[in-house]
Amino acid sequence: MKIYLRLLSFSRPYADFVPLYALYATLGIVFGIANFTLIIPLLNVLFSTTQEHTAAAPAALPHFTLSLDYVKQVFDFYFQQMLVQHGKLGTLSFVCVLVVCSVFLSNLFRYLGGKLLAGVRARVVRNVRGTLFGRITELELGYFTNERKGDLISRLTNDVQEIEISVVNTLTAVFKEPLNILLIFALLLKISPKLTLFSLVLLPISGGIIASVSKRLRRHAVTSQQTLGAMLSVFDEVLGGMRVVKAFNARAYVYAKFQAQNDLYARTTQKIDNTRDLASPFSEFAGVSVVAGLLYYGGSLVLSGQAELSASDFIGYIILFSQILTPAKNLSGAFSNIQRGLVAGARVLAVIDTPPTIQDRPDAIELPDFHEQVELRNVSFHYGDVPVLFDLNLTVKKGQTVALVGPSGGGKSTIADLLPRFYDPSAGQVLIDGHDVRACTLHSVRAQMGIVTQESILFNDTIYNNIKFNTEATEQEVIEAAKTANAHDFIMASPEGYQTTIGDRGSRLSGGQRQRLSIARAILRNPPILILDEATSALDTESEKLVQEALTRLMASRTSLVIAHRLSTVRHADEIIVLQHGRIVERGTHDELLGREGGLYQRLSQLQTNAALV
Repeated sequence: MKIYLRLLSFSRPYADFVPLYALYATLGIVFGIANFTLIIPLLNVLFSTTQEHTAAAPAALPHFTLSLDYVKQVFDFYFQQMLVQHGKLGTLSFVCVLVVCSVFLSNLFRYLGGKLLAGVRARVVRNVRGTLFGRITELELGYFTNERKGDLISRLTNDVQEIEISVVNTLTAVFKEPLNILLIFALLLKISPKLTLFSLVLLPISGGIIASVSKRLRRHAVTSQQTLGAMLSVFDEVLGGMRVVKAFNARAYVYAKFQAQNDLYARTTQKIDNTRDLASPFSEFAGVSVVAGLLYYGGSLVLSGQAELSASDFIGYIILFSQILTPAKNLSGAFSNIQRGLVAGARVLAVIDTPPTIQDRPDAIELPDFHEQVELRNVSFHYGDVPVLFDLNLTVKKGQTVALVGPSGGGKSTIADLLPRFYDPSAGQVLIDGHDVRACTLHSVRAQMGIVTQESILFNDTIYNNIKFNTEATEQEVIEAAKTANAHDFIMASPEGYQTTIGDRGSRLSGGQRQRLSIARAILRNPPILILDEATSALDTESEKLVQEALTRLMASRTSLVIAHRLSTVRHADEIIVLQHGRIVERGTHDELLGREGGLYQRLSQLQTNAALV
């Protein structure tokens, strides 16, 4: 129930719809019950028992009181007037017109309530999906190393849709049907307390069985949602690695992997459907059994003359009681359907409730414009329990280019991730002009940095929008940035120029073209601090030359931190930092480091030179 109410909280403010929906639901139920209550006077007319009815009718309109007796006495008064003035046929017409009007009003208010809930449903789904997406984009990069992307996609799509189908769509049943049942029972108690109390005997048994069915449904639903997330993860991985799948003739292998999850999901879904489909027939069977018992028990009392009801009242009672079956069946069906939605809701709320570990402090300040230096002071870092950096000290003066080189796993990319606060150090400080970046807002820190990575992250949009990305740049500024990045010529040769769509992750472009668009995007942002993470390592010689020229223009008059495996690309750096096992083992210029006999930098340079000769 806690999860259900939490999900409904996304429809706030409640004042926008709750009072009006309560009014529509109550009026719809009242007129719906009136439809069947009017059967009793209809039977009185048809079975010629109107003389007794007339004798019991009030001689004048009663004073208003909020009770069933008042409604009954008003009806009896007008029923008597119609009977005296127009006879049985006129009274029959009067009752039939009332029935038609009551049915019309009942359906009108039911429609108005449904229309109101449609807006609530749309609001809940929109707010849940928006909140989930917002939280996913807030979470730190470390979160995504432990989560499968397909499972997150499943939560954003299928789980939210399941909330709409299984939770929000049951609002009518959960709130209206109990009220419907209570009002019908109140009327039945008024007509015959003895028969009504007799009918309540089987309800606890029915409720216990339905609760057991709901518990089984929830257990199956957990497996179902987890399996769907795993299946989507496999699908996402195959789409991303389609080249490898085809190159290794691995279609049968990945198909079997996908099919295993697909089969498990199908089996679990079938169990859910089988169990859920049991609830509604059982509630109907239980209800009909109670009606049959009432027919026998009440009928025997009527036939023996021991009942306080007339035959028409008894028939009307049975017809009215049978109307409990529909809301009861809807309610049991709703509780069965809701289990899968609650599981989906729990999965969605688990992500929404995950606090980002990298976030602004309450007293965070705006980082002032960069003027002096970037400093890493006594910085250590761990990925979980795995140490990566050890007591590292590094200073990059404004306008300097500092390169990080060394064997893989030495901590180069980790240093680059610490500057824009993708991660926070486990110990020590990252300082910009003496300001600890953890004391500054994330937005102000990242606004002063431009990042170009080895893998060009582009979006399935036009070339123009990828370069302009999240800036207010003019078209001319975009073109100038592309020219600076050596990208303008190939852009103009594209089918639609700057309006050419580049496909998923820029798949319609070559590696060098994608990288030059990334550089153009960074140029347009015009950041004072630049981070280049192996920006040319995946390129051919010709593309590397073009990209390197663009990078040289980009780095001009900027403070740059460059990560590189190819030492030839950083030979002009102001300082080269050689990292190994998370520690700085050498530092100096290219010529200084080459001159150190037996040094790591000299050995790496010789290895690359020999590899190039081979």
